[in-house]
This record gives sequence, structure tokens and C-alpha cells, in this order.
Amino acid sequence: MPAGTGAVHDAVILAGGGARRLGGRDKPAMVVAGRTLLERVADAVPEAGRLIVVGPSRPLPGAVFTREHPPGGGPVPALRAGLAEVTAPWLALLAADLPFLTGAHVHGLLAAAQGRAGAVLLDAGGREQWLAGVWRTAALREALAAYDGRSLHGLLAPLAPAGLALPGTPWFDCDTMDDLRQARQGAEMNVLAEWTALVCAELGLDPGRVDRDLVLDLTKDVAHGVARPAAPLTAYLLGLAEGQGTAPADAAERLAALARAFERREADNTAE
Repeated sequence: MPAGTGAVHDAVILAGGGARRLGGRDKPAMVVAGRTLLERVADAVPEAGRLIVVGPSRPLPGAVFTREHPPGGGPVPALRAGLAEVTAPWLALLAADLPFLTGAHVHGLLAAAQGRAGAVLLDAGGREQWLAGVWRTAALREALAAYDGRSLHGLLAPLAPAGLALPGTPWFDCDTMDDLRQARQGAEMNVLAEWTALVCAELGLDPGRVDRDLVLDLTKDVAHGVARPAAPLTAYLLGLAEGQGTAPADAAERLAALARAFERREADNTAE
């Protein structure tokens, strides 16, 4: 039994939709923070015995690929195709566009599903997310055998799964370009937070003293008003100023004003 999950499970990722609201783009291949959406979802189920992807074959080590019939026929046919490849007593049923889903969220779902047919994530409004859940394989097979509809809600809701609200936005999916932009910005902030914590631990600094937004706003002003290479240099000089006793907020305000004045001076010189 994989450590930490409490249940032996496979994972079924549905990755064959038409992405109409994205203009037919290859949504699972869209990149967020250096990883495709499909890769990010696969990263959330590292303990799955089998990683089953329903959709076109892609370079994803260890994955089993299959297709629904007909291709693009919708989530219920896709689930049937994926379920045929499942061998574990539990499965995680996931969309291929969940950039903030993590292994901890899947563990939480598996724990919540014990004694039930399954468990699904709830979004910020308390709505069930049918493509972000875990299910008892036998219960799902029995329900599918008796179901001839096309709706995942119609198939899964009667199984009365546990609904689970978890920290963060693991239920957030990328249906539109605005969603994708939001995901990229959020993932970038997550990476910055992780990196800040690692650097502070390595250098013995108090992370509570790091005003990330102040530094980012300053470097943005400098990159725009002076030059991109000046931004990291200015951040370093800000740190030196703080080390000499200057309040960071005061130094940042003065440097931002200096950058704006530099930009105006360069604009005036160009106009001449």
C-alpha cells in the first residue's frame, strides 16, 4: 500500500476534450510554470499504481494512453475507456487542466472517501467538481453499467460522495485564456513563495522580514524605467541599504522615485 494515502489507487486523467472555449487549442499541452497542464496533474498522483490518460498519446513517461469511442464523445465515454484500464480498488478521476492540484489534495480525498463510494473536491462556492475526485472502482463500474446518459453529474451524484473543501484552489481549471493567465500568475507566485522560503532557510534569514511585494514592485519599476538588468542589481542594493540601517520601505520609495525620474530624463533626451 503506498505510504500516506490509505488506499491503493490508480489515476484516470481525462485529456481528450475539444477545448472549445480555448479556440480548439491543445489544452493539456498548455504550459504553466514550466510544466504542461497534463504533467502538473500527473505530478499530483505519484503514488498511483497505473497512470491512465484518456486522450491522444503524448510523451508522458509511465502513462497508459487510451481513447474514448468516439474520440471527443464526452466525459462519460472517456470515463468508460479509462475505467477499463484500472486494476486498483480505488481510482482518482481527474481533468487534465487542474494546475494547482497536489498530492496532498489527492491524499485528502482518499481519506475522506473511506466508507463511502468516493469523494470530490468542492469549489469556493461549495459546488462539487466531478473531475476532481476519487472513487471506489467497484462502485463506479456498477454505476456505469446501469447508466446510459451523458452527464457526469447524473452518473456520479447518486453515489453520494463526500464533498471536501481543501486549502488553496485545487479545483481551479483552465477553460479559457483568462483562466490560463490566472493560473500562470498564481503558479509563479507559488514558486516565488517556495524559493523565498528555501533561500531564507539556507541563509538563516527570518522570512517574516521579507516584504516580497515591495521588492517585486520596485524591480518592476526599475526594469520598466531604467533597464531589465538594473532590476536585480537594485534589489541587491536595497538589501545593502537595509543592512546599513535604512528602512526598506523608505529606501524602496526613494529608489522607485529615482527610477521614474530616470525614465522621464531618458524620454526628454530622446525627444530632443
